[in-house]
Amino acid sequence: MQVFHTESKIIITCNKRLSPYLQQEVEALGYEPTRVFNTGVELKGTVTDTIPLNLNLRCGSQILYLLKAFTANDPAELYNELVTIEWEKLIDFSGYFSVTSNVNNEHILTPLFANVKVKDAIVDRIKSAKGIRPNSGPEANKTVVHLYWQDNRAEIFLDTSGETLAKHSYRKIPGKAPMLEALATSTIMATNWDRKSTFINPMCGSGTLAIEAALLATDKHPGLFRMNYGFMHILGYDETVFFAERRALKDKAKKETGFKIIASDISADAVDVARKNAKTAGVEHLIDFAVCDFEETEVPAEPGIVMFNPEYGERLGVHTKLEMTYKRVGDFLKKKCLGYRGYVFTGNPDLAKKIGLKAARKIEFYNGKLDCRLFEYELYEGSKREPKPEN
Repeated sequence: MQVFHTESKIIITCNKRLSPYLQQEVEALGYEPTRVFNTGVELKGTVTDTIPLNLNLRCGSQILYLLKAFTANDPAELYNELVTIEWEKLIDFSGYFSVTSNVNNEHILTPLFANVKVKDAIVDRIKSAKGIRPNSGPEANKTVVHLYWQDNRAEIFLDTSGETLAKHSYRKIPGKAPMLEALATSTIMATNWDRKSTFINPMCGSGTLAIEAALLATDKHPGLFRMNYGFMHILGYDETVFFAERRALKDKAKKETGFKIIASDISADAVDVARKNAKTAGVEHLIDFAVCDFEETEVPAEPGIVMFNPEYGERLGVHTKLEMTYKRVGDFLKKKCLGYRGYVFTGNPDLAKKIGLKAARKIEFYNGKLDCRLFEYELYEGSKREPKPEN
């Protein structure tokens, strides 16, 4: 099973509504998607092709390589199909593997039962071929196998990522209610920011938006912060491919930018966490951090974008304090950010109304299971309307 050199279906998963931004990344790397759907992108390739994808992608979650697609009506049929796969040529008998799944079958009451059937098939096959059984468990830091089983249609994949790509490995201190790194990158990409003009992030919290902006501007990719992936634990892995790709990432990353990235928060603790996370990401020197109320945030004359991710409380709740905060955000954008484009990410449409500005765009996202919007505001200097010509 030369999976490193044999083309098969590859599924790159992502959180809901991130696939347009994932697609942009995949195409920028020279791959041609065969299908784009709400939670992922599909293409053709080898496990070797997944190596640059794993190291480069910011918006994805898992990169899955198809081993076999088949019909299975019940757990017994699932086992019988899986035991025919030459697992001894994929997983070291002295190694460790884990199983994940996405299952909707009338015979399966809990995904854990499906996972056990997959594990049993793999262990029995390897034990039969090698006389020794590999270890298995919940950890995703070695070989990971993924089962997709809907009704009677089943597909078994190698998860070449292992632990999720959606976390970019630099955030050692999460802070309070942090935005997932993949979501933060996607929201920035949605603004069409040119990556060479001012980026302001008041209410920065643990700094994820500002850090992701700095990483985008300097072309630094998540693969620079991580040294373990699922593909490394598949038999036949050639580490020279990984190190060549990682070296290429290092060579193209820029050290400096010619513009300001500004992050502020009223909490000194939050700014301290943000600064430490930025240091881990190697971009602390590119971000001007400040402890202040957001209304006191520096706004350079050179325009760019200003991006808020304020608290939004319960989806249907209305909080007087938050209402006032959103009104103040609107006042700040109107009075201090003329010439900029303003963005507010929120999961509370009632609070968004308090901003008092007409949104040019409302871009749909999810934060976890919460339906959210990124509101875009064009902050014109003077009137948008052209003056009528004089007679």
